Amino acid sequence: MPVGTQASVKCVHLPELKEVVNAQIILGNTYHLYLRPGTQILEQAGGLHKFCGFDRPMLTDSGGFQVFSLSGIRKLREEGVEFRSHIDGSRHFFTPEGVMDIERSIGADIIMALDECTPGDADYQYAKKSLDLTERWLDRCIKRFDETEPRYGYTQTLFPIVQGCTFPDLRRRAAENVASKEAEGNAIGGLAVGEPTEVMYEMIEVVNDILPKDKPRYLMGVGTPENILNGIERGVDMFDCVMPTRNGRNALLFTRHGTMNMRNKKWENDFTPIDPESDAFVDTLYSKAYLHHLFKAQEFLAMQIASIHNLAFYLWLVGEARRHIMADDFTHWKNCMCQELGKRI
Repeated sequence: MPVGTQASVKCVHLPELKEVVNAQIILGNTYHLYLRPGTQILEQAGGLHKFCGFDRPMLTDSGGFQVFSLSGIRKLREEGVEFRSHIDGSRHFFTPEGVMDIERSIGADIIMALDECTPGDADYQYAKKSLDLTERWLDRCIKRFDETEPRYGYTQTLFPIVQGCTFPDLRRRAAENVASKEAEGNAIGGLAVGEPTEVMYEMIEVVNDILPKDKPRYLMGVGTPENILNGIERGVDMFDCVMPTRNGRNALLFTRHGTMNMRNKKWENDFTPIDPESDAFVDTLYSKAYLHHLFKAQEFLAMQIASIHNLAFYLWLVGEARRHIMADDFTHWKNCMCQELGKRI
C-alpha cells in the first residue's frame, strides 16, 4: 500500500497513482489527518475518499506509531495517550473510543485499533506492561466500533494489531488474543522499529503460526523489497512503507537488479532509459542522465519521476510474487530475486 500520510502520496498525482502505479489501496495517517485538515473538514467533504479523490479502498492506521515516535512529548495512561502536536505544540488526547470515532469520520475502508508501538529494544517488563495496555485498549476499540456506524454509506472493517516486541511468548499471547476476536483481518505491529532483521522474521513466523490463514495478515510499516519477499514467504499478505517515495525523493531507485543512486556521477552521460524492463512510462521516457541532471539541479520533477518509478516497482514486485505463488515456484524465484535486490548498481 503506497503511503498517503496527509491525504497525498508524496510527489505523485492521482492519475499516476491509479493508472501508472496501479495502486489498488493506499494508506492514510490518523494522527496527521486528525491534526490537519481535521475531522470537521473531512466530514464536510464526505470523507477522505472524496476529499482526495481516490475512489479505491483506503486504510488508516490508528496513530499509535506516531505517538510512539513522539516519546518526548507524550504521556501514556490507562485512559489513553496525551500528546503535543508537532505542528503547534497544542495538547491532544487519544483514547481507544476517540480514535474509533476519528477513523469513522475519516472514512477509510479498513481502520486500525489503537495500540502502543513498543520500541524494538524494550525489556521484557516494559513489553509485557505495554501489551497488557494494548489488549485492554483493543477491547475498548472493538466495543466502540460495534456501537457505531460508518458515516458515508459503505462498510468499514476493524483490524486488531499484534504487539509483544521481540519476545516469542508475548507475541504468541498477543496473536492468540487477536485471533480470538475473529476480525476480518489482522495486523502485526511493532516490528522494523530497531530490532535485528532476523528477529523480525522470527516474530512474523511466531505470529503467523497462530493468526487465521484465511484472513489477511498485514505487516505494518515494512519495508525493503527483500523484507517484503521474506514477509510473503512467511505468510504476510499486506504491507505499507514510506520507503518507495521517501527514498525516491532522495534519489535512490529500486530495480530488480539492485538500487541506483541517481546523484552518482556514473549516470551523468548514461542516456539509456531509467529502467528498460519497466512498463512505467517514466522509466522509458526519461534517461538516467536526465534524471541525474534533475536531481543535481534540485528540480521537483526528479522527485516525482523517482517516486513513480519506485512505487511502480514495488507494485510490480508483489504482483510477480503472486504469480510465482500461483505457479508454485515462489521460493526459488524469491531466493534469486533477493540476491539481486541487495546489490548497488
